[in-house]
Amino acid sequence: MITTAANVNDVTRTLALVDGIPPVAGRPGRPRKRPESLLGDKGYDSNPNRRELRKRGILPVISRKGSPDIHGLGKLRYVVEQTFALLHQFKRLSIRWERRLDLHDALASLACGLICWRRLKNRRP
Repeated sequence: MITTAANVNDVTRTLALVDGIPPVAGRPGRPRKRPESLLGDKGYDSNPNRRELRKRGILPVISRKGSPDIHGLGKLRYVVEQTFALLHQFKRLSIRWERRLDLHDALASLACGLICWRRLKNRRP
């Protein structure tokens, strides 16, 4: 997670966010350091970002501005939208009241931990 000012476009921080991803667990052997694909809405449409993602071995799945949406992308984006909804249940995160970035990031990390803990607690064996 990267916190930016309210007037900063998300597309400007895409590559920094991708570069900060830790190794992805999965198959036995050397772990992947990057995801296989990146899902994004039309706000992330940028040819320089697409080129840089491809250089990193990441397939960009991003709708182009002015064209119809990619069929089936909504099913995959549901996970992202659901995560935002879960984070906004914490009132301190839905509206940022803290002026200090470290406090806001700490509250966001705590909220993510609580969401994961609740999901694991309610999981049936």
